[in-house]
Parts: sequence; structure tokens; C-alpha cells
Amino acid sequence: MSDIFARARHSLHLDLPQDVFARAHAMTRGDQMAADEHQGLAARPAAVLVGLVDHRGGATLLLTRRAGHLRDHSGQVAFPGGKVDAGDTSPLATALREAEEEIGLAARHVEPIGWLDAWQTGTGYRILPLVARLVPPLELAPNFEEVARVFEVPLAIALDPARFSRQTRMFKGRERSFDAMMWDGELIWGATAGIIRHLATRLEA
Repeated sequence: MSDIFARARHSLHLDLPQDVFARAHAMTRGDQMAADEHQGLAARPAAVLVGLVDHRGGATLLLTRRAGHLRDHSGQVAFPGGKVDAGDTSPLATALREAEEEIGLAARHVEPIGWLDAWQTGTGYRILPLVARLVPPLELAPNFEEVARVFEVPLAIALDPARFSRQTRMFKGRERSFDAMMWDGELIWGATAGIIRHLATRLEA
């Protein structure tokens, strides 16, 4: 894992198609759904920060558990991030702003590396995941109105496909299957798990 950041810089870039939020773009992945369901979903644009913390003893992946009272995805493990606001100049600006608002992560600790493919969720969000190197000490100050917990997963574990299993859940009257893993008492599943699996694939390329 020592060359993880070199591999990320080789495999990813910061250029984005102008229409990445406008339609079902070629760089869009998503929750397991029927094709007609994906076509009918609105594309509510969002951006998240896939933060790789550059600890001397090995990189980790920074995650949060969302507060239980939130309207969307309450109590779920997620990356820092959220919907694109009208005042945001770019998805990069969204990811940085949301990370600072949610967990107090200052932009000076963030070295953007590149984008993963967009992820369409069953709740209508099209999420752009920004992979970035995070330089500790991060001096986080979580906003507990938005997040219940901030934690880190060793990257070697997060990227190990053997740690994931396929699970099923009923959603909107249909059975869905998804990747999931447990770490430190937290269930990592859904879009978050899908983005992690996609990150592992891109870093292997």
C-alpha cells in the first residue's frame, strides 16, 4: 500500500465532463436497480470526499455515520459531502465545503487527486466522489447535527474484496442486493460500499 497515492494519481484525474449531472452519463454507476427505474430518477447533484488519510503507519479511509434525525440516509455510514448548492462554483467546491461543514475538515489538509465515476442512488442523488489525500493532523470538529460519528478504516482492509459480502434488502417494493462490510461496529453498505469497491477497481487498473 506504500504507493497508493502514486497509483491514485496515475489512475484518476480532476477533469469532468460538463454534462456529468445532466443525464445518465457514461461515467455513471449506481445502486442495483432496473433500467427503467434509473431512467425515471431525477439527478440531484451531490459531491462527496473520499479522503485517504496519509498516516505514517499506513493510509486510512475517512468515513462518517450520519445523524439519526436527517431526512435522507439517516444513520448510514457515508463519506463527508452533500448536495451541490447554487453558490458552489464546482463539485470540488461542494465536496470541500461539505467536509468542512460536517466534520470541520479544513481545505488546507486536502490534496485533491481525482474523480471516481458518478454514483446514482435509489433516492435520486447523482454523487460525484472526489478522491483526495488528507494530511494529518486533521484537527476535526464534527457537527453533531449532521454526523453522529467520524471514524477511519485501514485502507488495506477497505480495499480488500474478501471483506465484503452480498446482502439483500427490500426497497420500494423490490428486493435489492448490495455490497456490505462491518468495521468497528459500523455497517458500510449501499452507495458508500459501492464507491469503495469502485475505488479498489480503479487503483488496480
